[in-house]
Amino acid sequence: MIEDFDSSGVLFGDSQRNTIKLFDLEGKTVNIKSFKIPNVINQVAYKYFRKSKAKRSFEYANKLLENGIGTPQPLAYAENFTLLGLEKSFYCSEHLQAELTFRELVQNPDYPDHENILRQFTKFTFDLHQKGIEFLDHSPGNTLIKKGSQDQYEFFLVDLNRMNFHDDMDFDSRMKNFHRLTPKIEMIAVMSEEYARLYNKKYDAVFDKMWFYTNDFQLKFHRKIARKKKLLFWR
Repeated sequence: MIEDFDSSGVLFGDSQRNTIKLFDLEGKTVNIKSFKIPNVINQVAYKYFRKSKAKRSFEYANKLLENGIGTPQPLAYAENFTLLGLEKSFYCSEHLQAELTFRELVQNPDYPDHENILRQFTKFTFDLHQKGIEFLDHSPGNTLIKKGSQDQYEFFLVDLNRMNFHDDMDFDSRMKNFHRLTPKIEMIAVMSEEYARLYNKKYDAVFDKMWFYTNDFQLKFHRKIARKKKLLFWR
């Protein structure tokens, strides 16, 4: 499948940065992510000094499962090296079909059982933090959500190549980890209330810090977009 990746498989997603394709393997759907070829400096770095994104994804997926955190079952990773350094790399996992991602909660405030899902997602994130797992790409599209039984939901992390593992996460690190998820103050309020309850901390302290980091991210994000528009004004 990897050898024939460019000419086979079913394209999944928009392929803006990396390319994901789905393949059939003995009745199971395999999800293979092809990472874009790194720049020259990173090609050398990934060969001699750092683990590739594919290798990190595979190792982190196994570490998540060891800690009882949901992620699609990892299967393999592959790396193609040239004399210079890393060229192509691939991460393979079982494809997980989910009802929604966190993004649907942001885009549709009337999504069925919205608040319950949001509170359970907050508990899922709290459990990550309690285990010292800092998911650096904790953003709307990177948590798959499946409905279980009796209004219970399961959460699965994807896009795993950026994580930190700590003995303990301090309060600021925990709150900052929410900063990319949603700009909506009403969602921040619900998550703050649930996290405060779980963390045994006052709601105002949690909300103020979570909202501060969210606002800070949004300001930087929109400034970056504005700069790009100015630089690429002819497009």
